Amino acid sequence: MRQHQRLLIVDFGSQVTQLIARRLRELNIYCEIRPYQTLDDAALRDFAPRAVILSGGPDSVTREGSPRAPDALWQLGVPVLGICYGQQVMMTQLGGAVESGHHAEFGRAFVTPAEGHKGDSIFTGLFATGREEVWMSHGDRVTALAPGFTVIGTSPGAPFAMIADEARRFYAVQFHPEVHHTTNGRILLENFTRLAGFTGDWTMASYRDEAIAKIREQVGDRQVICGLSGGVDSSVAAVLIHEAIGDQLTCVFVDHGLLRLNEAEEVVTMFRDHYNIPLIHAEESDLFIGALEGVSDPEIKRKTIGRLFIDVFQREAGKIDGAEFLAQGTLYPDVIESVSFSGGPSVTIKSHHNVGGLPEKMGLKLVEPLRELFKDEVRALGRELGLPEHFIARHPFPGPGLAIRCPGEITREKLEILRRADAVYIDQIRKHGLYDEIWQAFVAILPVKTVGVMGDGRTYDFACALRAVTSVDGMTADYYPFSHEFLGETATRIINEVKGINRVTYDITSKPPGTIEWE
Repeated sequence: MRQHQRLLIVDFGSQVTQLIARRLRELNIYCEIRPYQTLDDAALRDFAPRAVILSGGPDSVTREGSPRAPDALWQLGVPVLGICYGQQVMMTQLGGAVESGHHAEFGRAFVTPAEGHKGDSIFTGLFATGREEVWMSHGDRVTALAPGFTVIGTSPGAPFAMIADEARRFYAVQFHPEVHHTTNGRILLENFTRLAGFTGDWTMASYRDEAIAKIREQVGDRQVICGLSGGVDSSVAAVLIHEAIGDQLTCVFVDHGLLRLNEAEEVVTMFRDHYNIPLIHAEESDLFIGALEGVSDPEIKRKTIGRLFIDVFQREAGKIDGAEFLAQGTLYPDVIESVSFSGGPSVTIKSHHNVGGLPEKMGLKLVEPLRELFKDEVRALGRELGLPEHFIARHPFPGPGLAIRCPGEITREKLEILRRADAVYIDQIRKHGLYDEIWQAFVAILPVKTVGVMGDGRTYDFACALRAVTSVDGMTADYYPFSHEFLGETATRIINEVKGINRVTYDITSKPPGTIEWE
């Protein structure tokens, strides 16, 4: 199997380390993030990177026992780029000096070229306007360079904002080139990878072929079951696995009655008719909605749905003879976030197992063919596999479905009203050509009724809220600036076409302080 050119990112706990990997993947470069404490000299040599990037982090190198890079890194003979805390680690380990208590920089800053700098190597193409707009986030700063380094650029709070040791191909910056606020950060990263000899051999076509070979090797002639939610991740995983092992895969689609209008029919039709994938359709809307009726606490809603899903999935999976593997649509961010930075500043954000303890409970081994991919890469793989574009490009949809877009008590009546209002809203967005500009859009039905007038009669119906946000990765978000004409037209359609709603509002809360979903 082909071995890709590999870049290693040593993670010191920065909140934006994933962005480094995303930027590199956009350049068709294969990279992996490894927490610093999992890397000793042997692990580093075993990974055999062509280049290494040291991430930022919240610690201070002046603190005794603070994180360091493996000593073997400096003898590997490969290019190394230190970012923020990574720069300070590099200077500390190679003989420079870092101090606390100086002027800190947080947010936008400007780096100007140092007198006599050459500006070549990874800094080629910078300073075209005489300065670089960058994003800083540091309290400590380098106060003396290690032997062999020269200063390339400075800022008011970082006299050594850009530094280089060209002979050893060691480079470091105090700012964060991976965030979009650093105007030419992509140029710097692209220069670094080109200098390291990367040719951009990480493509979805090659990933598809390699993933299929890995699945066949792992599974052999045994049976695999896949919990199909109807979302992009599990659907791409299912189609990929089916391409590898055919009828050895059986999908279990648990229909909890909390999906969007006609969604269950679309999923079943696509997998049974278009891809001819063996599929068990467990229609359990009565079970789920019956258990949820009258429930208003959002945590109870989520736990009830999760518990029932596991019960139904386990029951249906038990009908498949000889199943030894459970397939999941686990993504790379899930894997990264499930690794606790033990002894350090960050904590486990979430477990990456999509169905909790099911694999252990059922004695199954996991097949996770997407665990090296980011969300945008999963969509690219879906296109490579021929999934319909309208399906691949769908907005994210939460596992608990419409239950968390129905604040307050859940009833069948409210769910049906919500389903029809959401369909009108999304249709409006598509008709106006706005769907691909929006990260996520949906309707929430509010736990309140309001007085209205329709014709000459009084109405007393539900109010709803429209939500639409723009985002890069879902971590932060801003509301989409619809025109008043669009909002007025959409409100009129919903009130006229959806019996049970007589008032429409638009949610203009950003994240933070709000969340994207209402519950």
